[in-house]
Amino acid sequence: MGSHLTHDNAVAIVTGASRGIGLGIAEKLVAEGARVVITARKPEALAEAVEHLGGPSKALGIAGNAADEAHQDEVVAAARETFGGLDYLVNNTGINPVYGPILDAPLDVARKIMEVNVLSAFSWTQKAIAAGLGSEANPGAVVNVASIAGLGATGSIGWYAVSKAALIHLTVELAYQLGPALRVNAVAPAVVKTKFAEALYEGREEKVAAAYPMKRLGLPEDIAGAVSFLLSKDAAWVTGQTLVVDGGVTLGGNL
Repeated sequence: MGSHLTHDNAVAIVTGASRGIGLGIAEKLVAEGARVVITARKPEALAEAVEHLGGPSKALGIAGNAADEAHQDEVVAAARETFGGLDYLVNNTGINPVYGPILDAPLDVARKIMEVNVLSAFSWTQKAIAAGLGSEANPGAVVNVASIAGLGATGSIGWYAVSKAALIHLTVELAYQLGPALRVNAVAPAVVKTKFAEALYEGREEKVAAAYPMKRLGLPEDIAGAVSFLLSKDAAWVTGQTLVVDGGVTLGGNL
């Protein structure tokens, strides 16, 4: 049974999309008719992802650092030049290089987390709008990939949680100021089975999953479906919201 949503002829930028959640989102959008520009740091991984997505008629990969403004400019320009426009932006790039007590985080690492997880999402949005994303005649949509870590205390990934809380509020502020030309929403996943999140479940997946009412960890396609909905016309009256996609784990107060 196929998807009910459609993104026919839409053009999307998905950052951090050579694997994991980002690639899952790109795959979903392409399956529903969109063309995507995907970014990541490694050209080889991007080339493989583009082939997986159906080749150059469906996807374009551009390697670079997500927080680098010149890279952002290149990607936004390429979306318009290659596919003729820009309808969606998915800010998926995120880093989490430190675990443990928040006071143990070196200040330069804390700054880097904020730069990549929050400021780059802000900058990508600025540049996409400057290049024509969203108008009252042709509204656009942005989805920020946050985390349930941004909803409460985690105890072990504190600066990552702070950055995701900031991203959630950035979503609110942008949505409040940019409607009706642009809708801005976020998703907040729990633990999804990706290389990025391996440290949170590796070797103890069954035990971690036992805390989830759905009794399993998330998959990239679980998040991709939520993002596709928020970008679609089915969500035309939804903005400034953070959709928690967590298998029910936060219902018991777990983050």
